[in-house]
Amino acid sequence: MRFILRALIGLFLLCASLGLIGYGVITIAQSRMADEGGGPPRGRGGQERTYTVPVETITLGRAEPRITSYGTVESVRTLELRAPASGVLVDLAADFRNGAEISEGALLFEIDPADARAVRDRAAAVVQEAEAALREARAARDLAEDELGAAISQRELRDAALARQRDLEARGVGTSATTEAAELAASQAEQTVLSRRQAVLTQDAAINRADTTLSRARIDLAEAERRLDDTRFRAPFAGLLADVTAVPGRRVQMNEQLGLLIDPTALEVAFQVTTAQFARMLDDAGRLRPLDVQIGLDAEGMRLDGQLVRSDAQVREGETGRRVFARLTGEGAAVLRPGDFVTVSIAEPPLDDVATVPAAAVTTDDTLLLLDGTGRLEAIAVEVLRRQRDEVILRGPSDGARYVAEARPQLGPGVAVEPLRTAAEVAATAALPDTIALDPDRRARLRAFVEGNPRMPDAVRTRTLAELDEEEVPRATVERIEARMGG
Repeated sequence: MRFILRALIGLFLLCASLGLIGYGVITIAQSRMADEGGGPPRGRGGQERTYTVPVETITLGRAEPRITSYGTVESVRTLELRAPASGVLVDLAADFRNGAEISEGALLFEIDPADARAVRDRAAAVVQEAEAALREARAARDLAEDELGAAISQRELRDAALARQRDLEARGVGTSATTEAAELAASQAEQTVLSRRQAVLTQDAAINRADTTLSRARIDLAEAERRLDDTRFRAPFAGLLADVTAVPGRRVQMNEQLGLLIDPTALEVAFQVTTAQFARMLDDAGRLRPLDVQIGLDAEGMRLDGQLVRSDAQVREGETGRRVFARLTGEGAAVLRPGDFVTVSIAEPPLDDVATVPAAAVTTDDTLLLLDGTGRLEAIAVEVLRRQRDEVILRGPSDGARYVAEARPQLGPGVAVEPLRTAAEVAATAALPDTIALDPDRRARLRAFVEGNPRMPDAVRTRTLAELDEEEVPRATVERIEARMGG
């Protein structure tokens, strides 16, 4: 029993010894890595932390920004085919079905014309009656004119007889009774003339009434003929049929929709842009510029040409920005149909002396983190000109400046960083020789940095200076020192 207890105690002491030895080995290795790196080990409490970040170089040049949006294809000419009258469909075009191609003037459908034809015939009969009444009224007026002429002639004779009788009475030949009888006859003749004039006016009024009745009858006849013509509907333009619901023999009601006629050659794309993007589409006079547009179907990779034509007159409820319309101008538009979801890309005027960087490199307050000559970060304000998906076009940094390609919350001005080499840099470095020849200026800069680094141990500094004095300096040593220099 005592032997087992001693064995367990010995095993415990052995494990503890191995653990302490391992800890010592790890500590020595970390110290050696710190000495070779020219500074204290990172990640330990109380010492500065260095972050590894992806770094890119600013290249100033010309950028061609594009406005990208999404829209739908709409038809400029879409006609709802509705029944102009109620009745039974007695005739229907053989190709009256969804997707059928219809030529201009083709007969699409016919509603039973029996009722409309009966109404037309009755209206025609009423017209004939009105024409007959008008002819009768005109004949009666002619007769009244003749009677008036006869009455006037008789009045003239009576007046002449009265004049002769008065002359005879004045010479003492006639009597007063005869003169009075002549005056009475002349008065009766005058009354007859007035009666005949009244009859003429009465016939004129009858003619006007008959003429009005005939006009109303002709209007009714024209309306009846129009309704009869409406029973046969012909295509006003060539197009394709959609939403067809008509079948022969079906009874339809007035204004019932039987289908849609769509012109596939008159297509437009409606899409939404922001107010700022819309402002860049206007000219100095505030009118929409006819900019070129590329319209694409992402699923098929197709690209069609178009041109801006107009913008919506008002902002719809629940929407923001502006609604703009583009007309298809190039070939290949026949593949599109109303309702297609497409992408829209509009080319803007190019911008010179600008830089294009990843969107992740610019912070929310429009600043960019640059590397200074000591391997630390500095923040500069930039002017963001365009934001395009995952890229930003900006002005502000100088050409050749190195910046952090991905800004993080823990990064800020004064933070020490270590650039992360890209895959292209690693491949290019792998192809380089292990040692390189330095020019005097570069060698002097490296020596000055090593000699002025207070954190580098003396042994490491001596070894590094000895390597720099050689004709061929190890490439790893040069890259390590320049990375800490920030150049």
